[in-house]
Amino acid sequence: MTTTFVTPKVAAAKEIVKDASMMKQKEMMAGHYDRLTSAPQIGAKVAATFVPGNLNELIMCFDLVNNLPEVNAIQNGLRRTSGAFVLEAEKIGHSEDVCTYVKSDIGMMAKGNMAPNGKKFPDPDVLLLSYTGCFTFMKWFELLREQYKCETIMLHTPYMGDGKITKNMTEYMVKQLKEEVIPKLERVSGVKFDIDRLREYLKKSVKAEDDLVRVLQSAKNKPSPIDAYFGAIYYIGPIFGAFRGTDDAIEYYKFLRAEVEDRLAHGQGPVTPDGDMGKEKYRLVVEGPPNYTSFRQFWKMFYDEGAVVVASSYSKVGGVYDLGFRHDPDNPLETLAEYCLGVYTNRSLPMRIDMLSRYIEEYEADGLLINSIKSCNSFSAGQLLMMREVEKRTGKPAAFIESDLVDPRYFSAANIKNRLESYFQMIEQKRAGALAAA
Repeated sequence: MTTTFVTPKVAAAKEIVKDASMMKQKEMMAGHYDRLTSAPQIGAKVAATFVPGNLNELIMCFDLVNNLPEVNAIQNGLRRTSGAFVLEAEKIGHSEDVCTYVKSDIGMMAKGNMAPNGKKFPDPDVLLLSYTGCFTFMKWFELLREQYKCETIMLHTPYMGDGKITKNMTEYMVKQLKEEVIPKLERVSGVKFDIDRLREYLKKSVKAEDDLVRVLQSAKNKPSPIDAYFGAIYYIGPIFGAFRGTDDAIEYYKFLRAEVEDRLAHGQGPVTPDGDMGKEKYRLVVEGPPNYTSFRQFWKMFYDEGAVVVASSYSKVGGVYDLGFRHDPDNPLETLAEYCLGVYTNRSLPMRIDMLSRYIEEYEADGLLINSIKSCNSFSAGQLLMMREVEKRTGKPAAFIESDLVDPRYFSAANIKNRLESYFQMIEQKRAGALAAA
């Protein structure tokens, strides 16, 4: 199940291999951007929101089209246009230390606010922020509010500092949904809220979530049929964005699961941009987002060495379904609250350490790799402590590399490659020591 296309940016006609599911995902995203940019023409209204705590099912209840600013920044990073946007934002006065998602978005607006399909993004009619542990999101929305002068809605999500969701937390959020969020969405959209409509969307979410978990957990097999970091960027796109709760998402994840199970049945590893990965030599758990401006080059450093990522924290940033959460149609508002509370960015450092340690054990990984993002405090804070603690708990080696989200100035290929090679040598030494002890 693979499809091959020639990227127009490579003069030598270098072919890039993609799973059929990856091509399907790209088609879905293209369709979404067409719907989004045509919203003014068809009379649709637009809600801007973020991936962690994304209330897509609720947004659809009001016939709003979902626009996700950090997904737009990722698209610009993959297309290598984000660097110019970041520089533009810095010319306007934004600091070098500001999240580069934000600067890419602000710079894009200053340069015409064009979507990946070459059409202008519509102005949002409402900004909906489900605060989930990232303070930068709040400041980002303040900038967007200054730009667009539209209705702004804040759903405050209590931080899970003690590692559990309490009844008071859920009730606090449900009260906000009933008294603030839903009435404002009704006013902006002109559509009356129908809780049964929400229940139907949530039922569809559960079906897609089940199949996504089966895909992610397929990496427990040897060899893993997927890469749960680089490949998972494609897998999580629909469910973490504008498709959760739709028939399109159900169809996509059913298709993806069948594709992965076929690879599993044939003992195949992941498909990389250069084709099948080949022999699996190293199994890694990765903490932190990837670099998007050099995404393919970054991935190649792994698969050239036979390294596959079997689990990652970034693939849980929009929901920790593999830890058991499913949207509950019987308790629609409560389940939206619990979803927001449980996303990775709202979890404490001890909870993150527990998750990473658990992944290393369950997926029989060789160790932990942290990609520390220069401009992302939400992920990067405490990562050295996390690395040491995971090493201590699991006895597996850990390593630390550095890059950035969508700023090409902070991707040093030589430095990252050297650190990765040293890390793989460390794993080999650990294995040799274990054999000698046996």
